[in-house]
Amino acid sequence: MRYFEDIEVGTTREFGEYHVTREEIVEFAKQYDPQPFHLDAAAAAESAFGELVASGWHTASISMRMLVENYLTENAGMGGRGVDELRWQRPVTPGDTLSLRTEVVDKRPSETDPRRGNVDTYIEVLNQDDEVVLSYTVTGMIERRTPGK
Repeated sequence: MRYFEDIEVGTTREFGEYHVTREEIVEFAKQYDPQPFHLDAAAAAESAFGELVASGWHTASISMRMLVENYLTENAGMGGRGVDELRWQRPVTPGDTLSLRTEVVDKRPSETDPRRGNVDTYIEVLNQDDEVVLSYTVTGMIERRTPGK
């Protein structure tokens, strides 16, 4: 288990592999983002994308799953404080395989709770061609091994 004291600014990691299917793109869109270019290949062909694409929120959800499965369970996490500078860099299409790259960019003790610290991590979601499809910075709350020290 990694506590606040164990996390070093500058640490990078790459992990995860998630294969995106047409069926899941459409299913997610039906429930959460029912825009034509996420739902229907013919309508998507007439859109700015020219083909069926995943919702950006779907891509963000996939990144969350990969974070939980490969990264967050190793930390003494206490939840998240927020996300900054979320950017959809390029579309995700059926057949893409996604992975993550992370870098710890800042950490500081909490000003309000001596039991935790805040850690900022820059996240890039990459496709199989190593192209960034989504990027954002997340602030996580991490338990301190020795509160207030």
